[in-house]
Amino acid sequence: MDATSGYADVNGLHMYYEEQGERSPLVMLHGGMLNIDLSFADLIPDLALRHRVIGVELQGHGRTADIDRRISPAALASDVVGLLDHLGIDRSHVLGHSLGAAVALELAVSYPDRVRSIVPISGSVRPEGMHQDLTDPARQATSTRMPTAQDFADMQATYQRLSPHPDHFDEFLAELSQSAADLRGWSDEELAGITAPTLLVIGDRDFTTIEHGALMVELIPGSSLAVLPGTTHMEATRRSHLLLPMLDAFLD
Repeated sequence: MDATSGYADVNGLHMYYEEQGERSPLVMLHGGMLNIDLSFADLIPDLALRHRVIGVELQGHGRTADIDRRISPAALASDVVGLLDHLGIDRSHVLGHSLGAAVALELAVSYPDRVRSIVPISGSVRPEGMHQDLTDPARQATSTRMPTAQDFADMQATYQRLSPHPDHFDEFLAELSQSAADLRGWSDEELAGITAPTLLVIGDRDFTTIEHGALMVELIPGSSLAVLPGTTHMEATRRSHLLLPMLDAFLD
């Protein structure tokens, strides 16, 4: 199945997207320093058999140039709504990984009439939901939860190949790290107001702790939680044999 691609001009951003498939729309939002293929290459071909899959490259990622604007879930969610308007889509399923999971949650909180359901993968709703291996630099070198050297090499190679500003990898990584450190999450009241069906997914060796997964499923009404065995943060969207049957049952 061939993908079509284009750009949507929203909020001062020239945002790249790809479409594949038909039927109900499913927006897919990659993680920080990643892009459509790095996050979802194992999932899109199968999902496109049942959905109009719309892969998005967020501000500063992939083929979408960075702009002079702080990266935040609120800003990126507004961009996604602009893309939906551009494509003439009223409501969509939204699946997001990591940074994309935060955007999916923000869409459910702030734009409930635009989402049919959300699948936040490797997300969190509080800074304290992060594992110590991520928050304590002294633990990172020996942690089995961190991205591998190959993961970083793939991120850098993809950035340099696709980005309109390929020399800015280190600066953009620093910018994104600062944005992640500022993530405040959402209040209990905001999460209690989510009406979209929600499937939360984390790995058992993710950046997000299993305890935080249990808290999220308690705070978001009617939500479900899947914990993927033997799975780190970077591996969560690569477990297609586990994810696809769950997504088939959950979406639509």
